Amino acid sequence: MTVTTIGIDLAKSVFQLHGVDDAGTVVIRRKLRRSAVLTFLRDLPPCLIGMEACATAHFWAREIGGLGHEVRLIPPAYVKPYVQRQKNDAADAAAICEAVTRPHMRFVPVKSAERQAVLMLHRSRDLLMRQRTMLLNAVRSHLAEFGIITAQGPQKVLILIRAIQAGEVAGLPQMAITVLDSLATQLDSLGDEIRRLERQLRAWYRTDDASQRLATIPGIGLITATALAASVPDPGIFQNGRQFAAFLGLVPRQSSSGGKERLGRISKMGDGYLRRLLVVGATAVMRRAGGNPSANGAWIRGLQERKPARLVSVAIANKTARIAWAILARGEVYRAPLSA
Repeated sequence: MTVTTIGIDLAKSVFQLHGVDDAGTVVIRRKLRRSAVLTFLRDLPPCLIGMEACATAHFWAREIGGLGHEVRLIPPAYVKPYVQRQKNDAADAAAICEAVTRPHMRFVPVKSAERQAVLMLHRSRDLLMRQRTMLLNAVRSHLAEFGIITAQGPQKVLILIRAIQAGEVAGLPQMAITVLDSLATQLDSLGDEIRRLERQLRAWYRTDDASQRLATIPGIGLITATALAASVPDPGIFQNGRQFAAFLGLVPRQSSSGGKERLGRISKMGDGYLRRLLVVGATAVMRRAGGNPSANGAWIRGLQERKPARLVSVAIANKTARIAWAILARGEVYRAPLSA
């Protein structure tokens, strides 16, 4: 029997493989050390190989695809319903093998090494931003213990630190000033590193046509544009913008039965980082809607009159995601709708 479909359960050291032939008969069920996977697959005829879109999946997809196999990555949440027994590596591999053949299954596009490097810049910047926020909050709380209240905004905190270091603020013991100097040094270092990463993102943005087209959409700047372009190398895997918005978790969670439709909060499936960037951008668009004479501005103002601010920002993010898919799929730039 010739194997036609293989499910691979990825791991750090030992991988589990489950393969079937055209008739669905199991012909491969074995474990392989990491170093032996490519050697084993190289000797097989071209076949369909499925893996969960988890850590290291894109690397293995590129390597296995280079051997002539068709590789598809599946969101882990979509594999779970196909697990027929208790959870273990063999059951997971069998479930992946079954799920990858489903005609309506949605797959994750395989990212190139370059696009993964761009996303590494994003993740690193996001980590440093969170670390900076933690430090700023620590400075605020420490100063509050001495009766010094800091105004809102990161720059206000930095200005106050400089004033304390210059001796313009009284009431702090020397030991506290020494600790504050240490925190200020870390803040400066984080700020320099964040700006360095942003310069690298800007350099890639200038060479990537998709990013530049995405940046023409209101609510999408350099950060969101480069993140979307790197995360979605092939928009053709989505049939329309609605599927793309659902992939990002920007649609209501459904719990409908007996002809009664019940919609809850957004599903929050998919990439949480992209979803957060789109919602932040939507919030900025919402704040500027008052002076926007276009039909889109009128639509936003109408939503604001009827719905809570959080719901409005998610609705705008959903619409932005759909527009982004259209821009990527059609190779166009954003054209603002006519005035209302």
